Amino acid sequence: MHDAVESTFNPRRDSLPADETGVDLGFELFIARRYLRSRRRENFISFISLISIVGVAIGVATLNFVMAMMNGFETEIRQRIIDTTAHITVYSYAGEGFDNWKSLAEKVNAVPDVVATAPNIFYKSVIGSGDANDGVFVKGIDPNYEFEVSKLRENIVAGEINLEETADSLPGIVIGRELAGILNVKLGGEVVLASLKQKKMTLTLQPKYKKFVVTGIFETGMNEYDGNLAYISIPVAQDLFKLDNLVTGLQVRVRDFYKSQEIAREIEEIVGSPYYAVDWSERHKNLFGWMTLEKYGMSIVVGLIVAVAAFNIVTTLIMLVIEKRKDIAIFKSMGANRKQVMKIFMFQGTLLGFVGTIAGTLLGFVLCWAQQTFNIVSIPGEIYFINSLPIDMRLVEFAIIAGASVIISFLATLYPSRRAARLFPSDILRHG
Repeated sequence: MHDAVESTFNPRRDSLPADETGVDLGFELFIARRYLRSRRRENFISFISLISIVGVAIGVATLNFVMAMMNGFETEIRQRIIDTTAHITVYSYAGEGFDNWKSLAEKVNAVPDVVATAPNIFYKSVIGSGDANDGVFVKGIDPNYEFEVSKLRENIVAGEINLEETADSLPGIVIGRELAGILNVKLGGEVVLASLKQKKMTLTLQPKYKKFVVTGIFETGMNEYDGNLAYISIPVAQDLFKLDNLVTGLQVRVRDFYKSQEIAREIEEIVGSPYYAVDWSERHKNLFGWMTLEKYGMSIVVGLIVAVAAFNIVTTLIMLVIEKRKDIAIFKSMGANRKQVMKIFMFQGTLLGFVGTIAGTLLGFVLCWAQQTFNIVSIPGEIYFINSLPIDMRLVEFAIIAGASVIISFLATLYPSRRAARLFPSDILRHG
């Protein structure tokens, strides 16, 4: 190896060594690649190098998979919220609601990118059947308008949406599958809604009760809706909650829900006071804020795997410096300076990290693709609302993780490289 070193080193850099492809390489990079390929007497060092590469690859692959999985959960939850609720809802600061929703809807529908509008009533109530009862959010709707702003019709898993009240029948109600299980009620069963709302302050509460027949059961896959939401008609809701002709909100569906916040501000400017608009992201900002925090928290924890793998690179380079002491002495005797010696081992460690990063990125992509295509990992649907891990790969995040991994690998080379650069040729040749 020493003969090879002497034959390739040129302190004046008149002619740099070339690799097999004929591309000229710097002296430091050429020697670093030679050391990486060395097979004589360094079997143990090569094994440690392999462990370093595998460690970085596993860390990068795991981090890519975890990030894609968290993105998948966020995307899935966002889509289910969008499918179940309106993108924007217009409310009034004044009183309990407003009765001019049709003229208000005309103004809102004139806003570019608005697709449809629908009136609604939203109130808390208590629902009961037999000995079972539970708190519930009651949503009064007009089905003809509601179908334009949400996917309620697509979410029906049993029965139909028949909310009308006639002289011969009770008003209909549509409830979530989980709520139906809590109340132990099926299609055609009867439930009672209780309203504590009163127009005048009295010393005693006088709840208003109303019977309903379950005409439909829906399922969104989210407990927040399936276990806590019930749909009735607007006229029945106005009667139950003593609202006269008022509605509490005007729902809005837009062409691109990612622009909901921007469109909500535009709606506020057009309709003016006392109305204000709330988009889906603002309504659920705590949920998505928590998911973002959890995503990056998990990324930090998993990222420690890459950091630990970087310590293996430190160990590898320290052992390599000890093994190559005589080579270092020859380099320095022939005119190499400290900076050049440092670069040799910095290139060596960075190459290990780079190879591990590329392997980990490819492995992470394959794992994500396999899960996305074949649903290999299953999860309990009753807990996580889906039956397999959702995956949403983002190339930007893959690139950021790869870049961070290479940087960490480079930083891991600094200590052993400086240690190699500080060795004196005379001490090495004297003591061997």
